[in-house]
Amino acid sequence: MVTKLERHAEQFGALGHPVRLSILRYVVQGGDGGTPAGELQAKLDIPASTLSHHLERLVSAGLLQSRRAGTFIYYSAEYDELEALTGYLWEDCCKRGKGCC
Repeated sequence: MVTKLERHAEQFGALGHPVRLSILRYVVQGGDGGTPAGELQAKLDIPASTLSHHLERLVSAGLLQSRRAGTFIYYSAEYDELEALTGYLWEDCCKRGKGCC
């Protein structure tokens, strides 16, 4: 069983590359309908194989999900996972100083 700390470490690791962080930001901006892989490739100007590698890492970390529609693959953000990840950073904010941030 993977702990919360291990899961979040994996997610932060997935975000630790400039291309993956750019992908996530662009997909989040695309909203719930998702962003087609071809649009991501054009926006980032990277080879399809490189994009595929980065997308797989983000999906594996639970930060993105994919869905196929005909010949297109759309990627959308896992907003609950992103909220949990950022919440993890703040959940005990300033507790050792017994104050509130």
